[in-house]
Amino acid sequence: MVLVTNITLAMICCIYCCICWGSWANTQKLVQKQEWKSFLFYWDYIAGLFLTALLGLLLFNGGHLFDNLSWNAVLWPLLGGLIWNLCNIFLTASIGVAGMSVGFPIGGGLGWVGGIIFNYFSSGFTGNKALLWVGVVLAVLAMILCGVSYSKLAGKQQKSPKAGIIFAIISGFGFAFFYGLVVKGTAPTFGGVGSLSPYQAVFFFALAVLVSTLFLNPVAMKHSVEGKSTMKDYFSKGDVRTHLIGMLGGFIWMSGMVISFMTAQAPVNKAVSYALSNASPLVAMIWGVLIWKEFKEAPKGTMKFVYAMFLCFLAALVLIAASN
Repeated sequence: MVLVTNITLAMICCIYCCICWGSWANTQKLVQKQEWKSFLFYWDYIAGLFLTALLGLLLFNGGHLFDNLSWNAVLWPLLGGLIWNLCNIFLTASIGVAGMSVGFPIGGGLGWVGGIIFNYFSSGFTGNKALLWVGVVLAVLAMILCGVSYSKLAGKQQKSPKAGIIFAIISGFGFAFFYGLVVKGTAPTFGGVGSLSPYQAVFFFALAVLVSTLFLNPVAMKHSVEGKSTMKDYFSKGDVRTHLIGMLGGFIWMSGMVISFMTAQAPVNKAVSYALSNASPLVAMIWGVLIWKEFKEAPKGTMKFVYAMFLCFLAALVLIAASN
């Protein structure tokens, strides 16, 4: 089995995960247009995610694909996958309505903070508590600044900011717990209470995501604020390039998840490991603000809130990493 035990390399793996989780939505932006709505993209995204998890199991689990399975162990990553998928559908809707630089800082940021707190109390914390909690406060402040910034932009565009912000907030609550649930299904040597290897846990997480998408995404397609879409639209309006870009998004996200779980035996505190892996709002904000120019139509004075949000997230990341 391929695992990372060096603390420096483990931190690099967590940062790689952070970059992946903050960058996958670029593929959604690349194919997003009036006839190819967010939840048509979602089918390809989840297909790429599942195939990447399966590839990780085949490549890194040492040939023992389904050893040591038990219902009690498998249940945890399955539950984590279901919760993540419910929340990710709301995040996808938020990105479709409000953009990366709003959906991620609020939804991902709320999940980030909640996950740090969850892992803090569930795994025990032996690092610098003052640095950790100051970092958490700064992350919360960044989310507030994001909401203020988007409200100003939405007002300039003469539309209500409520939908994008509400979808992002809903997504954030579930993101706080999914990672810890997946970890819980692993064997005690990997930080859990079950019997799974890290790659088995990730695979069952992805399986739950795949199966639940078959039920959840049709509902989302029917009730999307972007407008109703059907499976007929999926087959008639998407070309090979569009489908491959969507699958690339799934590969990007899941490759971060797989690499993150490689560090299961590294001496990194679980709260800090989660914090580094889930600092994706910072990455997504860079893409959304600097590359996609999502705030270019914002009224004068808005960018000072955007830059303050960025600095708060950056400072939170540095402090939380230093608290290990």
